[in-house]
Amino acid sequence: MAMSEKTLTRMDLAEAVHAQVGLSRNDSASLVESVLQHISDALVAGESVKISSFGTFSVRDKSARVGRNPKTGIEVPINPRRVLTFRSSHLMKERVAHGDS
Repeated sequence: MAMSEKTLTRMDLAEAVHAQVGLSRNDSASLVESVLQHISDALVAGESVKISSFGTFSVRDKSARVGRNPKTGIEVPINPRRVLTFRSSHLMKERVAHGDS
């Protein structure tokens, strides 16, 4: 079974809300934007975002360390940074593994 090349976009989400909830296209797009903005704002503030049966987005602070260029073997410093992580729920892992919709 080949992986799909399709990418779900904001527009696709808004269209799904329009079709399933019955809001106008503009209201559906506003709703999607509002949800995504709330998620983004929480992550920027350092909060975790847990969506039940889907997964958890969280921000981690990575400390400075010494890395190595794999081609040359030369050591280079890696600056401290914040990274976004996603951990899927067990239910989502199972759905993806079995191809359930």
